[in-house]
Amino acid sequence: MCSPEPINCFPVLVNILSNTFLRLFNSTARFRVWSELFYTGENPELKNYIFFGLFTYLLVLAAGLPPLFAMSSVEDYKVKS
Repeated sequence: MCSPEPINCFPVLVNILSNTFLRLFNSTARFRVWSELFYTGENPELKNYIFFGLFTYLLVLAAGLPPLFAMSSVEDYKVKS
């Protein structure tokens, strides 16, 4: 039923459960699940978009972390620990 990759087991399980519930309610409709990659080709534009999006996220994260450490030091100084 499932391949060794766990990412493929969940859609198959949902398909089995959904079709079972449809049969219990006497429905003629069926769900069909197939395993196919969403991203099947080399698209440099998409890679650049993902790279710059993650890079921007990391820059914002890196800009927000030093004030956290500074505030911790200031509070330690106030408490005189």
